Amino acid sequence: MIRLFAALPVPYDIAEGLARRQQGLPRARWRPLEALHITLRFFGELSEPSAADLDAALAGVTVPPFDLSLEGVGMFGEDDHMRAVWAGVSASEPLKRLALKCENAARRVGLKPEGRVYRPHVTLAYLRGSPPDRIAAWLQGHNLLQSPAWRATEYHLYSSWSGPDGARYDVERTYPLT
Repeated sequence: MIRLFAALPVPYDIAEGLARRQQGLPRARWRPLEALHITLRFFGELSEPSAADLDAALAGVTVPPFDLSLEGVGMFGEDDHMRAVWAGVSASEPLKRLALKCENAARRVGLKPEGRVYRPHVTLAYLRGSPPDRIAAWLQGHNLLQSPAWRATEYHLYSSWSGPDGARYDVERTYPLT
């Protein structure tokens, strides 16, 4: 079994800008630069044959290259269950189309539909008991985040491996946007 997801990588210069914001939250597990990405579709645990079918379906996805930028910050969870802080992605119809095509590819190979509304973001940190007032202050201090635009020209199929220091992501396949 292999745990898979499709995502757009965040370019290194944009990731460096995000890294400068990765401070000021006690007990936050900040994500390393190489782990920063915009998830298109999480597929979960798949057998090798199912993963091969998914790879073939994703290879058939066609979307032209498009521009993206990051805007604002937010968090997942509420009250005493705040789980993560993230950078938002500016509204993008091409990004929504690409995510929908990844969803359709998943369904073609027999995966269950994604139950959540697609909300593109870049996870910056996972939270483990960070004080709510410090989270609120961090969000307020970074809410005007605005990155330069970049051109998305490819996306990846990543595998995810859990470890003592958090998840590690490996690129399994690269799909050009054409």
